[in-house]
Amino acid sequence: MEVAVYNIEGKKTSDKVKLDAEVFGIEPNDHAIYLDVKRYLAAQRQGTHKSKERAEVAGSTRKIKRQKGTGTARAGSKKSPVFVGGGTVFGPRPRNYTQNLNKKVKMLARKSALAYKAKGENIMILDKLSMAAPKTQEYLKMLTNLKVADKKTLVVLPEHDKSVLLSSRNLQGHKVTTASSLNTYDILNCVNLILLKDAVQVIENQLKK
Repeated sequence: MEVAVYNIEGKKTSDKVKLDAEVFGIEPNDHAIYLDVKRYLAAQRQGTHKSKERAEVAGSTRKIKRQKGTGTARAGSKKSPVFVGGGTVFGPRPRNYTQNLNKKVKMLARKSALAYKAKGENIMILDKLSMAAPKTQEYLKMLTNLKVADKKTLVVLPEHDKSVLLSSRNLQGHKVTTASSLNTYDILNCVNLILLKDAVQVIENQLKK
């Protein structure tokens, strides 16, 4: 599958990039995508939720009324869960939500997501993108030239570029990542996937191991 290469002015160049069928042309596996997206979203949870149990709430531990003769149930502490202001029973505790997934399944999921983008013709190749300093307006102008400024985009760089990353940070719906950090969720969570020409080779080498 050959894809035209654009420049930052939004014009087609004479160059074309051939996408490897082993990465961009496979039959997508929906279950692998489901497992990898579920793993990614679970890892985003902080897991710092916590409620106080009866041993942790503030209050006296003295017996609040006599044992017998009151006509009501016996009670030993106002920190008991049955009273207002008492501790919580079986409340949430800090925990780790990360899930393990086989490396081959994660690679299959990423290739499946890329294959969906390729089938839908939602992949654009950019010849190069560099900025001397962070300029959000310049980055937005590039998206406007490519006619994708009003859509969710993911720009994939071959390597980390601080200026490009900072230029896109304030634009809602537009994300920048590197080829080595590319994940299934980000691929599916954009309308247009914009790959730099040099990033294509990095992605293919990574997913053909």
